[in-house]
Amino acid sequence: PGQSPDWRLTIPAQSAWLSPPLLADLRETLDGGEQAMLFLNRRGYAPLTLCRACGHRLQCPQCTAWLVEHRRAGRLLCHHCGHSVALPGSCPACEAQESLAACGPGVERMAEEVAEAFPGARHAIAAIEDHDVDLIIGTQILAKGYHFPMLTLVGVVDADLGLAGGDLRAAERTFQLLYQVAGRAGRAERPGRVLVQTYMPEHPVMQALASGRRDRFVEAEAKAREEAGMPPFGRLVALIVSGRDEAAVDAAARLLGRTAPRGPGVVTLGPAPAPLGMLRGMHRRRLLLKAEMNIGVQAVVRRWLARAPVPRRVRVRVDVDPNSFL
Repeated sequence: PGQSPDWRLTIPAQSAWLSPPLLADLRETLDGGEQAMLFLNRRGYAPLTLCRACGHRLQCPQCTAWLVEHRRAGRLLCHHCGHSVALPGSCPACEAQESLAACGPGVERMAEEVAEAFPGARHAIAAIEDHDVDLIIGTQILAKGYHFPMLTLVGVVDADLGLAGGDLRAAERTFQLLYQVAGRAGRAERPGRVLVQTYMPEHPVMQALASGRRDRFVEAEAKAREEAGMPPFGRLVALIVSGRDEAAVDAAARLLGRTAPRGPGVVTLGPAPAPLGMLRGMHRRRLLLKAEMNIGVQAVVRRWLARAPVPRRVRVRVDVDPNSFL
Protein backbone atom coordinates (compact mmCIF):
# COMPACT_ATOMS: atom_id res chain seq x y z
CA PRO A 1 0.00 0.00 0.00
CA GLY A 2 1.16 3.52 -0.74
CA GLN A 3 0.90 6.58 1.41
CA SER A 4 -0.62 8.87 -1.28
CA PRO A 5 -4.08 8.69 -2.93
CA ASP A 6 -2.40 8.44 -6.34
CA TRP A 7 -1.24 4.90 -5.51
CA ARG A 8 -4.50 3.40 -6.79
CA LEU A 9 -3.74 4.85 -10.23
CA THR A 10 -0.81 2.47 -10.67
CA ILE A 11 -3.05 -0.29 -11.97
CA PRO A 12 -1.85 -3.14 -14.20
CA ALA A 13 -2.16 -2.83 -17.96
CA GLN A 14 -5.16 -4.41 -19.68
CA SER A 15 -5.05 -8.23 -19.53
CA ALA A 16 -2.14 -8.04 -17.06
CA TRP A 17 -1.94 -8.52 -13.31
CA LEU A 18 1.39 -6.98 -12.32
CA SER A 19 1.37 -3.23 -11.64
CA PRO A 20 3.95 -0.84 -13.19
CA PRO A 21 5.76 -0.21 -9.85
CA LEU A 22 6.09 -3.93 -9.22
CA LEU A 23 7.34 -4.57 -12.77
CA ALA A 24 9.90 -1.77 -12.39
CA ASP A 25 11.18 -3.14 -9.09
CA LEU A 26 11.34 -6.65 -10.53
CA ARG A 27 13.48 -5.41 -13.40
CA GLU A 28 15.78 -3.49 -11.04
CA THR A 29 16.17 -6.52 -8.78
CA LEU A 30 16.91 -8.96 -11.57
CA ASP A 31 19.30 -6.54 -13.31
CA GLY A 32 21.19 -6.25 -10.00
CA GLY A 33 21.74 -10.03 -9.89
CA GLU A 34 19.36 -10.55 -6.99
CA GLN A 35 16.28 -12.76 -6.60
CA ALA A 36 12.60 -11.83 -6.40
CA MET A 37 9.49 -13.64 -5.29
CA LEU A 38 5.89 -13.21 -6.48
CA PHE A 39 3.25 -14.51 -4.10
CA LEU A 40 -0.36 -15.23 -5.08
CA ASN A 41 -2.46 -17.46 -2.86
CA ARG A 42 -4.34 -19.07 -5.72
CA ARG A 43 -3.39 -22.26 -7.55
CA GLY A 44 -3.93 -22.95 -11.22
CA TYR A 45 -4.22 -20.58 -14.18
CA ALA A 46 -7.55 -18.81 -13.50
CA PRO A 47 -10.24 -19.16 -10.79
CA LEU A 48 -13.19 -18.76 -13.16
CA THR A 49 -13.99 -19.66 -16.76
CA LEU A 50 -17.01 -18.09 -18.48
CA CYS A 51 -18.53 -17.96 -21.93
CA ARG A 52 -18.18 -14.61 -23.69
CA ALA A 53 -21.23 -15.45 -25.83
CA CYS A 54 -23.87 -16.36 -23.21
CA GLY A 55 -22.24 -15.61 -19.85
CA HIS A 56 -22.33 -19.23 -18.64
CA ARG A 57 -19.86 -19.90 -15.80
CA LEU A 58 -18.29 -23.33 -15.44
CA GLN A 59 -19.22 -24.63 -11.99
CA CYS A 60 -18.56 -27.86 -10.13
CA PRO A 61 -21.61 -30.17 -10.36
CA GLN A 62 -21.05 -31.30 -6.75
CA CYS A 63 -20.08 -28.04 -5.00
CA THR A 64 -21.05 -24.37 -4.88
CA ALA A 65 -17.72 -23.45 -6.42
CA TRP A 66 -16.31 -22.41 -9.78
CA LEU A 67 -14.03 -24.79 -11.61
CA VAL A 68 -10.40 -23.62 -11.64
CA GLU A 69 -8.52 -23.84 -14.91
CA HIS A 70 -5.18 -25.66 -14.78
CA ARG A 71 -3.91 -24.85 -18.25
CA ARG A 72 -0.74 -26.94 -18.18
CA ALA A 73 -2.82 -30.01 -17.46
CA GLY A 74 -5.58 -28.91 -19.85
CA ARG A 75 -8.24 -29.47 -17.18
CA LEU A 76 -10.79 -27.73 -14.99
CA LEU A 77 -10.58 -28.73 -11.33
CA CYS A 78 -12.71 -28.21 -8.22
CA HIS A 79 -10.39 -27.45 -5.32
CA HIS A 80 -13.01 -28.63 -2.80
CA CYS A 81 -13.98 -32.11 -3.99
CA GLY A 82 -11.39 -32.89 -6.69
CA HIS A 83 -13.89 -33.09 -9.57
CA SER A 84 -11.92 -32.80 -12.81
CA VAL A 85 -12.89 -32.45 -16.48
CA ALA A 86 -11.00 -31.71 -19.67
CA LEU A 87 -11.05 -28.07 -20.74
CA PRO A 88 -13.88 -27.97 -23.33
CA GLY A 89 -13.46 -26.42 -26.76
CA SER A 90 -16.98 -25.01 -26.76
CA CYS A 91 -19.46 -23.65 -24.21
CA PRO A 92 -21.45 -26.48 -22.60
CA ALA A 93 -24.51 -24.19 -22.40
CA CYS A 94 -24.75 -22.46 -25.80
CA GLU A 95 -22.17 -24.55 -27.72
CA ALA A 96 -20.37 -21.43 -28.99
CA GLN A 97 -16.93 -22.32 -30.27
CA GLU A 98 -13.76 -20.80 -28.73
CA SER A 99 -15.87 -18.52 -26.52
CA LEU A 100 -14.53 -19.56 -23.12
CA ALA A 101 -12.50 -16.92 -21.30
CA ALA A 102 -10.24 -17.32 -18.26
CA CYS A 103 -11.04 -14.72 -15.59
CA GLY A 104 -8.70 -13.71 -12.79
CA PRO A 105 -5.12 -14.72 -12.03
CA GLY A 106 -3.60 -17.90 -10.68
CA VAL A 107 0.09 -18.75 -10.25
CA GLU A 108 0.26 -20.35 -13.71
CA ARG A 109 -0.99 -17.10 -15.21
CA MET A 110 1.59 -15.16 -13.18
CA ALA A 111 4.32 -17.36 -14.61
CA GLU A 112 3.02 -16.71 -18.14
CA GLU A 113 3.02 -12.93 -17.61
CA VAL A 114 6.51 -13.00 -16.08
CA ALA A 115 7.84 -15.05 -18.99
CA GLU A 116 6.57 -12.40 -21.41
CA ALA A 117 7.91 -9.47 -19.36
CA PHE A 118 11.27 -11.05 -18.46
CA PRO A 119 12.03 -13.68 -21.12
CA GLY A 120 15.58 -14.17 -19.84
CA ALA A 121 14.66 -14.73 -16.20
CA ARG A 122 14.90 -18.22 -14.76
CA HIS A 123 11.76 -18.86 -12.71
CA ALA A 124 10.55 -21.93 -10.82
CA ILE A 125 9.77 -23.11 -7.32
CA ALA A 126 12.91 -25.19 -6.91
CA ALA A 127 16.69 -24.82 -7.18
CA ILE A 128 16.49 -21.45 -5.45
CA GLU A 129 19.19 -21.58 -2.82
CA ASP A 130 21.94 -22.19 -5.40
CA HIS A 131 20.72 -19.16 -7.37
CA ASP A 132 19.78 -21.36 -10.29
CA VAL A 133 16.54 -19.36 -10.22
CA ASP A 134 16.02 -15.61 -10.48
CA LEU A 135 12.29 -15.31 -9.89
CA ILE A 136 10.19 -17.48 -7.57
CA ILE A 137 6.43 -17.71 -8.19
CA GLY A 138 4.19 -19.58 -5.82
CA THR A 139 1.33 -19.84 -3.35
CA GLN A 140 1.09 -20.34 0.40
CA ILE A 141 4.03 -22.78 0.55
CA LEU A 142 6.40 -19.83 0.03
CA ALA A 143 5.45 -18.40 3.43
CA LYS A 144 6.84 -21.40 5.29
CA GLY A 145 10.12 -20.09 6.66
CA TYR A 146 12.50 -20.60 3.76
CA HIS A 147 15.77 -18.67 3.88
CA PHE A 148 17.01 -17.36 0.53
CA PRO A 149 20.05 -15.03 1.02
CA MET A 150 19.80 -13.44 -2.43
CA LEU A 151 16.03 -12.81 -2.25
CA THR A 152 15.60 -9.04 -1.89
CA LEU A 153 12.17 -8.34 -3.41
CA VAL A 154 8.76 -9.82 -2.58
CA GLY A 155 5.69 -8.86 -4.62
CA VAL A 156 2.23 -9.85 -3.36
CA VAL A 157 -0.47 -10.01 -6.05
CA ASP A 158 -4.19 -9.84 -5.13
CA ALA A 159 -3.37 -9.34 -1.47
CA ASP A 160 -7.08 -8.88 -0.62
CA LEU A 161 -7.99 -12.47 -1.48
CA GLY A 162 -8.26 -13.74 2.09
CA LEU A 163 -10.36 -10.81 3.35
CA ALA A 164 -13.56 -11.92 1.62
CA GLY A 165 -16.11 -14.48 2.74
CA GLY A 166 -17.24 -13.30 6.17
CA ASP A 167 -14.77 -15.39 8.16
CA LEU A 168 -14.31 -14.05 11.70
CA ARG A 169 -10.56 -14.61 11.48
CA ALA A 170 -10.11 -13.41 7.88
CA ALA A 171 -8.16 -10.28 8.80
CA GLU A 172 -6.02 -12.10 11.35
CA ARG A 173 -5.15 -14.91 8.94
CA THR A 174 -4.47 -12.56 6.04
CA PHE A 175 -2.15 -10.42 8.15
CA GLN A 176 -0.27 -13.45 9.47
CA LEU A 177 0.18 -14.94 5.99
CA LEU A 178 1.32 -11.70 4.33
CA TYR A 179 3.59 -10.88 7.27
CA GLN A 180 5.28 -14.29 6.83
CA VAL A 181 5.59 -13.81 3.08
CA ALA A 182 7.07 -10.34 3.53
CA GLY A 183 9.63 -11.83 5.89
CA ARG A 184 11.22 -13.80 3.02
CA ALA A 185 12.85 -10.62 1.65
CA GLY A 186 16.19 -9.30 2.91
CA ARG A 187 17.00 -12.08 5.35
CA ALA A 188 20.76 -11.85 4.77
CA GLU A 189 23.13 -8.90 4.28
CA ARG A 190 21.21 -7.29 1.42
CA PRO A 191 18.20 -5.12 2.34
CA GLY A 192 14.77 -6.30 1.24
CA ARG A 193 11.73 -4.61 -0.27
CA VAL A 194 8.09 -5.71 -0.23
CA LEU A 195 5.39 -4.47 -2.64
CA VAL A 196 1.76 -5.36 -1.93
CA GLN A 197 -0.90 -4.96 -4.63
CA THR A 198 -4.27 -4.24 -2.99
CA TYR A 199 -7.60 -2.67 -3.90
CA MET A 200 -8.13 -1.73 -0.24
CA PRO A 201 -5.06 0.20 0.98
CA GLU A 202 -7.13 1.70 3.82
CA HIS A 203 -7.93 -1.75 5.31
CA PRO A 204 -6.39 -2.24 8.80
CA VAL A 205 -4.44 -5.26 7.53
CA MET A 206 -2.83 -3.27 4.73
CA GLN A 207 -2.20 -0.28 6.98
CA ALA A 208 -0.50 -2.49 9.57
CA LEU A 209 1.72 -4.09 6.92
CA ALA A 210 2.66 -0.71 5.45
CA SER A 211 3.49 0.82 8.84
CA GLY A 212 5.12 -2.27 10.33
CA ARG A 213 2.93 -1.78 13.41
CA ARG A 214 1.90 -5.36 14.11
CA ASP A 215 1.05 -4.48 17.70
CA ARG A 216 -1.42 -1.79 16.57
CA PHE A 217 -3.25 -4.26 14.33
CA VAL A 218 -3.47 -6.85 17.12
CA GLU A 219 -4.83 -4.26 19.55
CA ALA A 220 -7.47 -3.03 17.07
CA GLU A 221 -8.53 -6.58 16.17
CA ALA A 222 -8.82 -7.57 19.84
CA LYS A 223 -10.88 -4.46 20.63
CA ALA A 224 -13.31 -5.15 17.78
CA ARG A 225 -13.71 -8.77 18.89
CA GLU A 226 -14.34 -7.74 22.49
CA GLU A 227 -16.96 -5.15 21.54
CA ALA A 228 -18.79 -7.74 19.41
CA GLY A 229 -18.49 -10.48 22.03
CA MET A 230 -16.62 -12.69 19.59
CA PRO A 231 -13.89 -15.20 20.47
CA PRO A 232 -11.77 -15.07 22.54
CA PHE A 233 -14.25 -12.85 24.46
CA GLY A 234 -17.30 -14.99 23.67
CA ARG A 235 -18.27 -18.47 22.50
CA LEU A 236 -19.48 -19.64 19.10
CA VAL A 237 -21.03 -22.94 18.08
CA ALA A 238 -21.76 -23.73 14.43
CA LEU A 239 -24.33 -26.30 13.38
CA ILE A 240 -24.00 -27.54 9.80
CA VAL A 241 -27.09 -29.35 8.55
CA SER A 242 -26.37 -31.44 5.44
CA GLY A 243 -27.81 -34.17 3.24
CA ARG A 244 -28.45 -35.15 -0.36
CA ASP A 245 -32.19 -34.37 -0.15
CA GLU A 246 -32.39 -30.56 -0.26
CA ALA A 247 -36.01 -30.41 0.95
CA ALA A 248 -35.20 -32.61 3.96
CA VAL A 249 -32.16 -30.48 4.80
CA ASP A 250 -34.22 -27.27 4.63
CA ALA A 251 -36.95 -28.78 6.81
CA ALA A 252 -34.45 -29.93 9.44
CA ALA A 253 -32.71 -26.54 9.43
CA ARG A 254 -36.04 -24.72 9.90
CA LEU A 255 -36.91 -27.03 12.81
CA LEU A 256 -33.57 -26.25 14.46
CA GLY A 257 -34.22 -22.56 13.88
CA ARG A 258 -37.64 -22.72 15.58
CA THR A 259 -36.30 -24.57 18.62
CA ALA A 260 -33.04 -22.63 18.89
CA PRO A 261 -31.84 -21.44 22.33
CA ARG A 262 -32.72 -17.84 23.18
CA GLY A 263 -32.33 -15.89 26.36
CA PRO A 264 -29.88 -13.80 28.38
CA GLY A 265 -26.38 -14.11 26.94
CA VAL A 266 -27.43 -16.37 24.04
CA VAL A 267 -28.24 -15.48 20.42
CA THR A 268 -28.88 -17.92 17.57
CA LEU A 269 -28.45 -16.85 13.96
CA GLY A 270 -29.88 -18.71 10.98
CA PRO A 271 -30.61 -21.01 9.39
CA ALA A 272 -28.97 -19.77 6.21
CA PRO A 273 -27.16 -21.43 3.31
CA ALA A 274 -23.57 -22.20 4.23
CA PRO A 275 -20.93 -20.29 2.21
CA LEU A 276 -20.46 -23.58 0.37
CA GLY A 277 -24.18 -24.33 -0.05
CA MET A 278 -23.33 -27.66 -1.66
CA LEU A 279 -20.17 -29.66 -1.03
CA ARG A 280 -19.42 -33.07 -2.56
CA GLY A 281 -23.08 -33.41 -3.54
CA MET A 282 -24.37 -32.59 -0.05
CA HIS A 283 -26.69 -29.60 0.45
CA ARG A 284 -25.63 -27.54 3.48
CA ARG A 285 -27.39 -25.08 5.81
CA ARG A 286 -25.82 -23.33 8.77
CA LEU A 287 -26.88 -22.04 12.19
CA LEU A 288 -24.61 -20.14 14.56
CA LEU A 289 -25.04 -19.91 18.32
CA LYS A 290 -23.31 -16.97 19.98
CA ALA A 291 -22.98 -16.99 23.78
CA GLU A 292 -21.23 -15.19 26.60
CA MET A 293 -18.15 -16.79 28.10
CA ASN A 294 -19.89 -17.89 31.31
CA ILE A 295 -22.43 -20.07 29.49
CA GLY A 296 -21.78 -23.80 29.07
CA VAL A 297 -22.50 -24.06 25.36
CA GLN A 298 -22.11 -27.85 25.15
CA ALA A 299 -25.03 -28.40 27.54
CA VAL A 300 -27.10 -25.76 25.73
CA VAL A 301 -26.54 -27.49 22.38
CA ARG A 302 -27.34 -30.95 23.79
CA ARG A 303 -30.74 -29.71 25.02
CA TRP A 304 -31.30 -27.98 21.70
CA LEU A 305 -30.68 -31.13 19.65
CA ALA A 306 -32.91 -33.16 21.97
CA ARG A 307 -35.80 -30.76 21.24
CA ALA A 308 -35.36 -31.06 17.47
CA PRO A 309 -34.92 -34.66 16.28
CA VAL A 310 -33.94 -34.68 12.61
CA PRO A 311 -34.45 -37.56 10.14
CA ARG A 312 -31.66 -40.09 9.71
CA ARG A 313 -30.99 -38.98 6.15
CA VAL A 314 -29.99 -35.54 7.44
CA ARG A 315 -26.70 -35.00 9.26
CA VAL A 316 -26.11 -32.30 11.89
CA ARG A 317 -22.47 -31.51 12.61
CA VAL A 318 -21.69 -29.49 15.73
CA ASP A 319 -18.51 -27.39 15.73
CA VAL A 320 -17.70 -25.66 19.02
CA ASP A 321 -15.46 -22.59 18.62
CA PRO A 322 -15.18 -23.18 14.84
CA ASN A 323 -11.95 -22.39 13.02
CA SER A 324 -13.61 -22.41 9.62
CA PHE A 325 -16.81 -20.67 8.54
CA LEU A 326 -17.30 -22.57 5.29
